[in-house]
Amino acid sequence: MIRHCVFIRFKPTISAAAKSEIFDEVAALKGRIAGLLAVHVGTNVSPETGMDKGFSDGFIVDFDDSFARDAYLVDAEHQKVGAKIVAAALDGANGVLVYDLETDD
Repeated sequence: MIRHCVFIRFKPTISAAAKSEIFDEVAALKGRIAGLLAVHVGTNVSPETGMDKGFSDGFIVDFDDSFARDAYLVDAEHQKVGAKIVAAALDGANGVLVYDLETDD
């Protein structure tokens, strides 16, 4: 399984409603892409102050395998929401951290 983690430093001007809309669009990809197992979204709730380096919101997408993840990466709807994320992030792409893990789950 591939766990695709995306953490975002949103611009301070981005409303909670705009964040929610972005996360809803990410979640909607689940029914669109074969092998996309789950989408988890939310705000960082870690008690370790400052350790998030400003990446206070994010989401995790679970895939069957790297082939499903790769299909997601080139999907037109994913690319549209990805562009919205970059536009909403502080410093554009520098305000987005992507980290993929391969797990045995």
